[in-house]
Amino acid sequence: MAFAAHLAVLTALIWAATTALYFAGGFAIRAYARRHPERKIQVRADGEARARAEIMESLRSIAITSFCMALAICLSLFGWTLWSPMEGWLGVAIGAAILIVGYDLYYYWAHRLLHTKRFVRFHRWHHQSRAPTVWSTDSQSPVETLMIQSWMIWAVVFLPIPPLALVAHRLYDHFNGQLGHCGYEFFADRSTRAPSPLVCTTYHDQHHELYSWNYGNFTSIWDRLHGTLHPDYDRLVKAREATAPPAPAE
Repeated sequence: MAFAAHLAVLTALIWAATTALYFAGGFAIRAYARRHPERKIQVRADGEARARAEIMESLRSIAITSFCMALAICLSLFGWTLWSPMEGWLGVAIGAAILIVGYDLYYYWAHRLLHTKRFVRFHRWHHQSRAPTVWSTDSQSPVETLMIQSWMIWAVVFLPIPPLALVAHRLYDHFNGQLGHCGYEFFADRSTRAPSPLVCTTYHDQHHELYSWNYGNFTSIWDRLHGTLHPDYDRLVKAREATAPPAPAE
């Protein structure tokens, strides 16, 4: 099968799988959140009012993300990269770690760029959700999606990343995004505030509500280094961790 055919089939399969996860995860998180209204972060805002528009935009955005991921996998499978991908499960684990850590830095600076005067028009749609919900994570313009998700392509071309590592990275990024946008705080504890670099839902919710803070994704490292972490973030996390409900039963 030619490269283009591989790319088309893989894009369609990834889009179908990601869309299924988007709805399954979204409805599951929303159902649990509604059992804990006391955990809502922005109590006076109704982000669900934009749900239909965000879902429709997300389906298009997921298609672009799926194309980027499919292209990255095809480039690796056809050997059109600078390095051969690492082999074995250890190679997958190392590749996934490289993708996640590298993406955290890449996302921070791409996100900062999207807040500049020249690029903010591509980011404006996403920020119409001042109180984000599970449907908000993929609700962004095509240009923004391409800017952010093209990381997978550059990483595969310039680093020895195995295709399965891309799958692991994308799954982690997807669920991190839905939980980070859900609008309810369930993960506030000592591991999500200083001195830990990890974050909870409050972190990205502050970005949507206040706009000019908390540009990172998986961690607060780059915000702390560059002075863009909201001054009240650690205090809010400490206040909320004492009242967090128990984790869902397995």
